[in-house]
Amino acid sequence: MTEKQQLIIRTALKLFYRQGIHAVGINEIIQQSGVAKKTLYNYFSGKEALILAALHYRDEIFMGWLGGIMSAAKPGQPALIAMFHGLDDWFNDHAEALGNFRGCFFINASGEYTDPQTPVHQACKAHKAHVHALVMQHTLMVSPNRAAAEQLADTLCLLKEGAITTAMVQEDPQAASKLIPLIETLTRPAT
Repeated sequence: MTEKQQLIIRTALKLFYRQGIHAVGINEIIQQSGVAKKTLYNYFSGKEALILAALHYRDEIFMGWLGGIMSAAKPGQPALIAMFHGLDDWFNDHAEALGNFRGCFFINASGEYTDPQTPVHQACKAHKAHVHALVMQHTLMVSPNRAAAEQLADTLCLLKEGAITTAMVQEDPQAASKLIPLIETLTRPAT
């Protein structure tokens, strides 16, 4: 990927995340990135291709951030608890890699592209599957069998999504930290 292509994607992501995808036009991305229209269209066939590139880029950033937080903790319960401490940092604008909190870019994008068959919606769904797979790696260490680990991963992902939504919609930056005692209980290794 070239520097110009990265610049366009980073600019588009910043604008889409701050203002919403439909609210941002190609001309604003061109103006903010300082590239020529022809340059943008050399890299991206249209706005949807740029949206998909921005979603892919945010997925890389988010998964790198979350994976780093979880791998810095011991596997299993400590990593799962660390995920919610990380969310707390993000909600309180202390997660530099993610920027200022404006909700989940993937929830926001799927809200703008509600048809589940669209490539944008599918990219959002894929991101949530990536998060689930990461969580599942750790629930397998605390649950007695695969079915129980899957159910625990589903529960933790639902709690994560609920915390993100509550932090954004209810303007509650403590939404994740309030869940930590519950997460400690849910993820206590089976004896």
